[in-house]
Amino acid sequence: MQALLAGEATSENPLIARQPHFKPRAKRIVFLFMKGGPSHVDTFDPKPLLDRDHGKPLPFAGPKVTFAKQGNLLRSPWKFQQHGDSGLPVSELFPQIAKQSDKLCVLRSVHGTNPAHGAAALKLHTGAEQLVRPSFGSWITYGLGTENQNLPGFITICPTLAHGGVNNWGSAFLPSHCQGTPIGNASLPATQANVKYIDNPHLSLQQQREQIDLIRNLSQPFQESTDAQEALDSRLNSFELAFRMQTAMPEIQDLSQETTTTRSLYGIDDAVTEDFGRQCLMARRFLERDVRFVQVTHSDSFVQWDQHSNLYQGHTKNAAEVDRPIAGLLQDLESRGLLEDTLVLWGGEFGRTPTSQGNNGRDHNPHGFTMWMAGGGVKGGFAYGATDDYGYYAAENKMHVHDLHATILHLLGLNHQRLTYRYAGRDFRLTDVAGVVAKDILA
Repeated sequence: MQALLAGEATSENPLIARQPHFKPRAKRIVFLFMKGGPSHVDTFDPKPLLDRDHGKPLPFAGPKVTFAKQGNLLRSPWKFQQHGDSGLPVSELFPQIAKQSDKLCVLRSVHGTNPAHGAAALKLHTGAEQLVRPSFGSWITYGLGTENQNLPGFITICPTLAHGGVNNWGSAFLPSHCQGTPIGNASLPATQANVKYIDNPHLSLQQQREQIDLIRNLSQPFQESTDAQEALDSRLNSFELAFRMQTAMPEIQDLSQETTTTRSLYGIDDAVTEDFGRQCLMARRFLERDVRFVQVTHSDSFVQWDQHSNLYQGHTKNAAEVDRPIAGLLQDLESRGLLEDTLVLWGGEFGRTPTSQGNNGRDHNPHGFTMWMAGGGVKGGFAYGATDDYGYYAAENKMHVHDLHATILHLLGLNHQRLTYRYAGRDFRLTDVAGVVAKDILA
């Protein structure tokens, strides 16, 4: 294996910050992953014709392959209203995020290829839906390293263990230090999202330091006589990082250090918003300590945003849980001067159909859906691309998942065509052989 990106990383310090290919607009990223697929036509992509033609058949051909049988057009039960100086339309599902509309760069023409949760989640996270490939958080960590050597470069808070599971934050063939570090999982409340065994009740820090030094000294002769040097280096470096995390991690996860005002901003004082609010506040604490990539997942055992039925009840509940925490995160990042160089990404693995499933649900739709960005060098109060008049297919300025990844890397100062890794006789990259940067969204 041969890393093709120049940098200063060494076997003893693989996570050291590395120079980007060009001046970045963003230094770090937080991905707010809405697991299950929020409906774009009910959130950020209003469709007047969908309201007008409610109950009528779709006036053009649907996809040849669908996840389930679909019915006629289904209007949105929520009203849209323009907000902010930009007049960006946002559904009444998100009254607090709507107040931050002038920060949002809404991407209305994202599209993928697969209508199944697992394949679509893998496509969004790794760029591949069938093969095991590095997650885009791992690619970013590989390309840029991290500024804080006492913490992992890539942290995922309460990730889902379903639909791709660990592959959604795995490093695959990239070095193991690029892999995401999970804190909790989606089946646990955020209050239990802690790093296991973060302290050692049996050995002092000095004794642990001496233990790791001994292991490294004993390993050195073997490393010099074997082809497994990279694997051994990775294992030893994981010991080193875990040792340093003992003092850094507990302090970060202690949310009691935050003021009552800040905790309220994230909704931690409300039972509805407390869980996701804790995740978002924890994310901010990692971001301000220069963790390169932080993911926050909104999910549970019911695949949170997957409303094949009971669309109104399900999306109302889900939006209420995340609206205040996300708006609070945007406000907090801005007030601390972090939003300017932190890229915020929001979205799910796909959207939902403008047609009905049953009487009151929507099916999966990877053919055209919405994600949004904020901060990190993108235009605020801006809508990019469009789906068709009913919201089924991406129609204008189409943004494939590969284009999304290429644009994210560009914002972080990385050329997606140059960020490569040699494995099994060929050079791999996140965007495979595709990807176009959406330069129109750059501020």
